[in-house]
Amino acid sequence: MRCIRILFVCLGNTCRSPMAETIMRALCRELGLAWIIDSAALRSWNVGRYPDERCIKVLEENGLSTDHYTRMVNWEDFQTFDYIICMDESNINELKAMSEMVDENCKAKIQHLALYSSNKNEKTIKDPFCTVGLNCFNRTFNQISSCCRRLLNAIQ
Repeated sequence: MRCIRILFVCLGNTCRSPMAETIMRALCRELGLAWIIDSAALRSWNVGRYPDERCIKVLEENGLSTDHYTRMVNWEDFQTFDYIICMDESNINELKAMSEMVDENCKAKIQHLALYSSNKNEKTIKDPFCTVGLNCFNRTFNQISSCCRRLLNAIQ
């Protein structure tokens, strides 16, 4: 099987996309898949920083850890990755506009992670960043985990 490359993207790359990256890496490791998984931001606010501490806590509570540092989406990502998976409608609109500037060199399929939800009423992966406590982060973890499993099965 060929090496699949997936980039998860959200606005700040501190909650949802690093969570998705970590979950997908763990799923690939479980299945012995040598896929390339990464995540990135659409904004530079957090570049070079570690993910939000609540994200890290929820990952750790689920037996996962990350060594990810926030980075921004760059033009090469559209040529390097097979899939660019985003978290909400504004992400997908911005990524599609960026991909049009790359033109024929854009090989990445740009998709919404919620497309892989078992609940067809879910249209977005809500950003837990501005919430208090871990409840929203736990819900986000469960939603992303379920979607990542279905994404992996769809690609495999």
